[in-house]
Amino acid sequence: MDKPRRGYWCECWTRHLDDEQPPMLFGSYDAYTEVEANSWVSTILRTISPALDTDTSQEAWGQLHDHRVNTRRALIRRVPWTVSVTHARTLITWMVSPVTYLPLAHRIGVELPSCTTDFKPRDSGPPAVTV
Repeated sequence: MDKPRRGYWCECWTRHLDDEQPPMLFGSYDAYTEVEANSWVSTILRTISPALDTDTSQEAWGQLHDHRVNTRRALIRRVPWTVSVTHARTLITWMVSPVTYLPLAHRIGVELPSCTTDFKPRDSGPPAVTV
């Protein structure tokens, strides 16, 4: 990729409603089309739906399938899209955000500055995330 490319950043978050813990990232995916982004959400739902109770599973599928036209319209317009379901006091949220992927510099044959070997990452723990 040598030019910026439009796409979508997809995330699935979980949060236990009984405690004060911050949400946890369940999975993420970089999609390059609205169809790919929508399919990723459906695939994750199919993966976890056997573990959901019947009502929650039906609610989630209804939101994804019944509102598929609205979802596609939002993604085509490059508007962020979110859907959530609650199962056994756990909130599960899928988020799809339009992004522009930037090309990375090619490092083969390029001499890096000497300071790159001196870098030592700090262990400051995971970053705080607000959903």
